[in-house]
Amino acid sequence: MQEDRVLVGDPQFFQGVGPFDVATVARHAEGDADASEILLEGVASLEEASERQVSFLENRRYLATLSNTKAGAVIIHPALESQLPKGSIAIRSTEPYAAWARVCSLFHPVVDHAGDVHPTAFVDPLAVVDSSVRIGSHAVVEAGATVAAGCRIGAGATVGRGVSIGSDCVIESNASLSHAIVGSRVHIGAGCRIGQPGFGFASTKSGFLAIPQLGRVIIEDDVRVGANTTVDRGSAADTIIGKGTWIDNLVQIAHNVTIGQYCVIVAQVGVAGSTQIGNFVRIGGQAAIAGHLEIGDGASIGAQAGVISNVPPKAELLGSPAQPRRDFFRQIASARQGSRARGARATEGQ
Repeated sequence: MQEDRVLVGDPQFFQGVGPFDVATVARHAEGDADASEILLEGVASLEEASERQVSFLENRRYLATLSNTKAGAVIIHPALESQLPKGSIAIRSTEPYAAWARVCSLFHPVVDHAGDVHPTAFVDPLAVVDSSVRIGSHAVVEAGATVAAGCRIGAGATVGRGVSIGSDCVIESNASLSHAIVGSRVHIGAGCRIGQPGFGFASTKSGFLAIPQLGRVIIEDDVRVGANTTVDRGSAADTIIGKGTWIDNLVQIAHNVTIGQYCVIVAQVGVAGSTQIGNFVRIGGQAAIAGHLEIGDGASIGAQAGVISNVPPKAELLGSPAQPRRDFFRQIASARQGSRARGARATEGQ
C-alpha cells in the first residue's frame, strides 16, 4: 500500500523522543536561535515539514522550496536567513548539514539493548564478550574472539576466531569478519566480508597455485564500511583502513591495500592489491585503481575514472585513463569542436 505522504522517522522503525523547545534543538545543533515558545516534535524535509517540525537548507538550489516550506524551524546558514518565509524560526549554523545530523539524533536516538543476547546466537566459551554487547539471532562469535563494551552484532553475523573488536562498534546482519583487528566506534554494514583471502595466485604449467594470504585486516577507529563491501586480508602484509575513513556500499578493497585517514570511497569502487592511498582522499563511484600505486594526500578521483599510474597529492583526476581535470575538459572541448567542424564540412559538401 502506497503512503500518501513521506513519513520521516516512522515509529514502526525508529524510536522518537520529544517534543523539545527551540533553545534545546539549537543547542544540540551547535547553533543559535532567537527565543521562542514553540515546541518542536520531529524532523522532516522542507516539502513535508509542518509547523511543529524542524527542517534544514544546505544547498542553494532548494531556495525555491524554502520559500514555500511550512517548517516551524529551519537550520540555515546565517547568510541565507533572510530567505526564510514568515513563521519559520531560523536555527543558525555555519554547517547546516552537520547540524541537521545532530538534530536528527536528538529526536531519534539509537535504541540501547545492552546485554541482549538472542537465544539462537552462539558465543564460544573461549570468546571474550563484554556483558553489555547485544548479539542478534543466529550470530556466531568464535573461539578467541574479543568483543568490547557497547557493541552490537546483528542477526546472522560471524565474528571469526581471534578477531578483536573495539568498543561501541556495530556489526550489521550477515556480515563476516575473520583475521581482523577492529578499532572502536566502527560500523560494518550488512553483508560485508572482512578478512577473507585476497586474490593471490601463481601461474604454473599445470594451472594456478593459491598463495597463502598470511596478513590481516586492520580497521582503525571511527571507520564506516557500507553494505556488501569486501576487504581482503593481506598476503605478506596487512590491509589497513585508516581512522575516520568512510567506505560506501559494494566496494572492493584488495589485499595489502593501505587507506589513510578520513578518506571517502563511493560505491562500486575497486582498489587493486598493494596500492597505498593517502589521507583525505576522495574517490568517486565506479572508479578503478590499479595495483601497486601511490595516491597522494588530498587527491580527488572522479566517478568512473581509471587510475593506472601514481597520483600526486591534491591532484584532481577524471576519465579513463585518468588525467588531470583541466586536461580532461580540454580534451572534451577539443573533441566537440572537431565534431562540429566535421559536421560543417559535411554540410558544405552537400
